[in-house]
Amino acid sequence: MLFSAAIFILLEVAALAMLRSSSTMQDIAINRASLRTSAALWGAGERFRYHFRAEKLNEQLAERNAELELALREYQLQEAKLREEQNSPYPKLRDNYSFISATIVKMSRNGAHNFIILNKGSEDGVTPQCGIITGEGVVGVVSAVGKHYSYGLTLMNPNLSISSRVGDSGVTAPLVWDGLSSNGAKLSDIAPHLSIEPGDTVRTSGFSTIFPAGIPIGTTGKTSHVDGSTIQVDVTLFQDFSNIHYVTIVRNLDRSEIEELEAAGENSSAR
Repeated sequence: MLFSAAIFILLEVAALAMLRSSSTMQDIAINRASLRTSAALWGAGERFRYHFRAEKLNEQLAERNAELELALREYQLQEAKLREEQNSPYPKLRDNYSFISATIVKMSRNGAHNFIILNKGSEDGVTPQCGIITGEGVVGVVSAVGKHYSYGLTLMNPNLSISSRVGDSGVTAPLVWDGLSSNGAKLSDIAPHLSIEPGDTVRTSGFSTIFPAGIPIGTTGKTSHVDGSTIQVDVTLFQDFSNIHYVTIVRNLDRSEIEELEAAGENSSAR
């Protein structure tokens, strides 16, 4: 079988050689066919290589965007701190937050208790209780950390509560997911005499060891009374959870010291 195939191939090659030498027009036709075939093969190979180059380029551009977003966030925080210090008689506060860019490895969106897994862990400086943000706003909080990966809860999880401040009024309240939509949340436990207008911007309050003050969260909507003693406010989140790939991890460098002081204070009060 192999011997017959080899003879057939040799005869075909010989026939093509005879055909090519027998006529100039046939020679031109064969050359054209050969060039077309070579061009098609070259074009297919080039498209294949371009696909992977483009994919790599898109990945690099996305990473660069995450880095620029990180730099912008740091600049905004520094600018806010500078304005505050210019109007304050107190000494300059030291910088106590670090920022780590990360890529989402896995993220749930359709469950009752949604989570996120990132490609940065303890070797990258990530610890539990780090905040997770993007340029759009708050994403969630890291709850467990491995060497190379970290696990967190997103705002689309009823077990996560964010200390928030509303507009210029300075009203602070806990914010939790409404459990209904990907962009809905509620501010709760607000005293009924406080007035909150629709369209006010909701930001992190800074009254926790997780997020610095001023990270955007969403805008206020309808206000409703709860049991006649408090009010709750609907919030539309800025963060689009259906289209997110890169995030920034925010770490409070003073968190351990603050928590130790809190624990010491609680122990002394219990005596």
